[in-house]
Amino acid sequence: MPVDHLAIALAVTVRHDGHGGVADDLADPAGLAAWVRLHARELAEYGFAAADLPSPPEGPGGPDLPDGSAASDGSAESTRSAESTGSAGRHGPDADPVTTGAAPAGDGPHGTATGPAMLAAAVGVRTALRALFARAVLPGAPSKADAGRLPDAAAALDRLNAAAARVPVTHRLAWPPGAAPAAGYAVAGRHAPADLLAAALARAGMAFLAGPDRPRLRACPAPRCVRYFVQAHARQEWCKPSCGNRARVARHHARHRDQPTDTPK
Repeated sequence: MPVDHLAIALAVTVRHDGHGGVADDLADPAGLAAWVRLHARELAEYGFAAADLPSPPEGPGGPDLPDGSAASDGSAESTRSAESTGSAGRHGPDADPVTTGAAPAGDGPHGTATGPAMLAAAVGVRTALRALFARAVLPGAPSKADAGRLPDAAAALDRLNAAAARVPVTHRLAWPPGAAPAAGYAVAGRHAPADLLAAALARAGMAFLAGPDRPRLRACPAPRCVRYFVQAHARQEWCKPSCGNRARVARHHARHRDQPTDTPK
């Protein structure tokens, strides 16, 4: 399933595990570290300098979550580029620098004390985002993974706004010679990695929910699937072809199960 927005990528870290249950890609700090690295470019667009995270240390317990986004030379600030793509909060590689400042690493080697804080920050934003996705797909049904497990929409909205407010940003306009104007923003000062991550994910969620793709958001209705997706066209029912195949097979079996059978006389 194509994922072209960081908010969707965060939401679908809750997924079907292939065995009838639900898997969580952010179940531990190592899972979050892998996800952050996979989405480093998108996170940088929203103000989290994931490229500055050191490699996870190897040990008996596996890799731990990196200590923060400070540059390796010890500077508290690193620079990232941003380019407006026409919707609020979306940026790219060629525009005004986005400055992020990370506070010093947490206690312990490799900042292991920040691992649980960063994980809690990411999962908290994801919970708020999935609650607001459930509101966005109304009157359709929300993801089957979320039944009775999410805050109400008002509480989720407060949580998302609070996460974004953890790291204030200043909006800026860049207009390099020979190039088009580009909107960007700057993060000033020093902030804990958990705050930077929470704020970046919240800004991504806001950009999606206030953007043009929200009306095409759907919860996949296929058996066992718990994903959200954005429709590529009006007739798209499922998040990916395999879900469509599974849904058709389930309907076929249901029809045959419901048909009366002839009894011998």
